[in-house]
Formats: sequence, structure tokens, C-alpha cells
Amino acid sequence: MSVATMVVIARSVAATEARFQLTATDLARYNWLIAMAMLICFVGIVNSMLMSVTERYREIGTIKCLGALDEFIIRLFLIEAGLMGLVGSILGALIGMLVAFLKASIGVGWHVWLTTQWAVWGHHGIGVLGWYILSVIIGTILSILAGVPPARYAATLPAAAALRTEI
Repeated sequence: MSVATMVVIARSVAATEARFQLTATDLARYNWLIAMAMLICFVGIVNSMLMSVTERYREIGTIKCLGALDEFIIRLFLIEAGLMGLVGSILGALIGMLVAFLKASIGVGWHVWLTTQWAVWGHHGIGVLGWYILSVIIGTILSILAGVPPARYAATLPAAAALRTEI
């Protein structure tokens, strides 16, 4: 291999690395995007849980008339929110991983699947699977936190009024 070829290869490698370097502005932009995505998810989960409470007024009234405590109703809705968050986070992580690797495969080549460090904890910190596991955990916790206001609202419904409500 000639010196000129090695220089061309070195320059192309340096250009590729420079393309993937993140500046402080890029990191701040990504942090804002992540924060906005989490806020949108939070509002969406609160909305769907409030609709679930509204659709189940009579069921909540029946459960309360049978002697269920407010803590039981809160726990019931928090478990529903947690399961919804867990399933949604797992599906989102799998679809996101597939899209990211397909995009990387188109840009870099199909060998990206073989050269990826799939470790949960790698030499330089958290590995690829570690980030996906962390995203599932954060999504589940966010869903449980978003389920708290609707669960408290469901627990404070008066039993007799909930039974009389026609929806």
C-alpha cells in the first residue's frame, strides 16, 4: 500500500470521525428533544388514563360499594399505567433499535450488526443493550408517575354518584 493511499484512508477516517463528533450545542439540542418527548408521553399517558377512569365510572362505583378502599383503586390504576408503560417502552425500544440499525446499515453497511458492542456494560460505560434497558425502565417509571393523578381522581369518586352516572 502506498503512502498516498494511507493518507487518503487516514483523511477519510478523520472526516468520518469529525462527522460523528457532537458539539455542546448538539447535546443541548438532543437534551431538549428528549425532554419534549418525555413531556408529550407524560401528557398522552395522563390523557389515556383519565379516559380510562371516565369510561369506568360505574365499575369504580361498584368496586367502592363492595368495600374497596381508595388505596386499592389507586393501586389498580397504577398497575395498569405501569403495564401500559412497560409494554409501550419495550415495543418502542425494539422499533427504535430496528430503525436505528437499518439507518446505520444503509449509511455504513450491513456489518454494523456484527461490529456493534452488544454488552450491557462496556469498556467505556453503558453499552447498547444497557441504554435500551435504561430507556425501558425510564418509560415504565414515567408511565407510573403519569398514572398518579388519574388514579387519585378515581379513588376520590363518590360511590353512589359513580353508580348513578350515565356515560
